[in-house]
Amino acid sequence: MPPVHSTVMPYEPGLVPTPPPEVAERWGAVDRSAHAPHLVAVPGDGADRAGTALVTARPGTAYLKIVDAVGDVPAVIEAVAAHARERGLVQLKWEGWTVTPEEAAATGFTPLAPPLSQSEGANGPATGYVRWLNDDAVTAPPYYGQTTHFSCGAVTALVAQVHAGVLPREALDRTAELTLWRDATNFMACDPVGLGVALRRARPSYGVTVHLDTDRPVMLDHLPPADQEWRALLQRVSRTEAGRIGVPVDPGHLPLSAVRDAIGRREHVLLLLSLAAMQGFEVPHWVLCHGVVPGAVVIDDPWANGATGDTWVDAHLLPVPDASLDAMSTMAPGDFRGAVTLRTAHE
Repeated sequence: MPPVHSTVMPYEPGLVPTPPPEVAERWGAVDRSAHAPHLVAVPGDGADRAGTALVTARPGTAYLKIVDAVGDVPAVIEAVAAHARERGLVQLKWEGWTVTPEEAAATGFTPLAPPLSQSEGANGPATGYVRWLNDDAVTAPPYYGQTTHFSCGAVTALVAQVHAGVLPREALDRTAELTLWRDATNFMACDPVGLGVALRRARPSYGVTVHLDTDRPVMLDHLPPADQEWRALLQRVSRTEAGRIGVPVDPGHLPLSAVRDAIGRREHVLLLLSLAAMQGFEVPHWVLCHGVVPGAVVIDDPWANGATGDTWVDAHLLPVPDASLDAMSTMAPGDFRGAVTLRTAHE
């Protein structure tokens, strides 16, 4: 393939050639600075540009997202692909604000299934597209955005069941989300043992293993002592219940190599991580690990941060380098790791 001539520059609102009005309005509607917005442009005649794309990505990940491409779109897309390869990335996404399915297909993208729901405040496009840069293939689960700020654990568990073929796609809705959250919650978040116990109760034939390499209560340090005490008691109750109904609690540290191995066995891994790297704030959060490609684990994140221009297109089929995911899921205090692995009867 001949070299692609392009220019890469930071995106600064008001200091770039004006795209069509509706595109300019979208580019400047939110503060995208946390996701390293930049322009990839291909030259035209003289000082003019033949085309430009606005590109962003969550920090600590292995993809680039095209918000819009204008002008000579095929040339711009190849320039973005070359830029991504130079950075060692594995994937491109494209939000479907202005691109047609035919234009996306002509440049090597495949459509993402529309989301079943979008997380609150993250009003993304109705369509989106993905292009793997190294001919990787990952079977996509449905995308479902959590409808509350605290139901990420329940959503990841339900999406895993749909992806595994044990729960119908049409059963993935707000009723199912809140019902499982109610059974798993430690008020308001779901701790690893409580989530594992709720999953076994909901689906007794499911192979559920909790991985938690600390004996202390988790996800409580942001609370006043009085509010920690009764939640810690409930976490101890969950451990007792896990023993009673046969949910193993593995006290060893789950390495990323074991996450990869589990996915290779067609298991699903619900992984607890901090959003500090990807979103800039220290909040524990559950994601679903369901695929692997060379150098990255593919996750689905049920939450998108609309305030930064983050949408379901970012959060779905999201490749995260192993080292980044290892760091994100090393939790404070004490550098513990929490996860729940799920195995269906046919796996």
